[in-house]
Amino acid sequence: MAFTFNKCFTENGQEIQGLYEIQPKIFGDARGYFMETYSERDFREAGLTMTFVQDNQSASTKGVLRGLHFQLYHPQGKLVRALEGKVYDVAVDIRKGSPTFGKYHGIILDGEKRNQFYVPEGFAHGFLVLSDHAVFSYKCTDFYDPKGEGGLMWNDPVININWKSVCGEIQPLLSEKDKKHDPFDPSKDYFDMNGKWIGKIEV
Repeated sequence: MAFTFNKCFTENGQEIQGLYEIQPKIFGDARGYFMETYSERDFREAGLTMTFVQDNQSASTKGVLRGLHFQLYHPQGKLVRALEGKVYDVAVDIRKGSPTFGKYHGIILDGEKRNQFYVPEGFAHGFLVLSDHAVFSYKCTDFYDPKGEGGLMWNDPVININWKSVCGEIQPLLSEKDKKHDPFDPSKDYFDMNGKWIGKIEV
């Protein structure tokens, strides 16, 4: 197998079902390196049977924070990685009924380490750029739907993401849209355990 699949956990050590850090095997010498970035066969052997339909890429400068995003009507599972630079990537479990509902896992994705992060449907997702420049890539399991955009506050006090642990006192650079996301409400429905939208949030 050309990949190592590692389970992910909350800060108190509780496993978050469906999240994986994925490390490709890298073959390098003085000329450079080679690696597989995705293999349907290996992913299926690890129990990840998703089908990807769209690839996206973005470039950002230090301090840019994108998120926390999700898609309501066409939820997207995402296989994400930093092609260049370094980002702190975060996934928040908003699947009603999940034992880790409202909890998150954060991971540093590094263009030199070449690690990846799989975030299934039913999560809010975002990242903060730690390096001077970063190129971010992600494969998606459904097509982007502008009518179904949803989001949560990046600094929601209930979710309480510890951004400072990786970025210190950096003031995040946010889009106008990302400044206006709703706070997380544990009493509301968002997604079910299969990543299907069951909420009633107006967007």
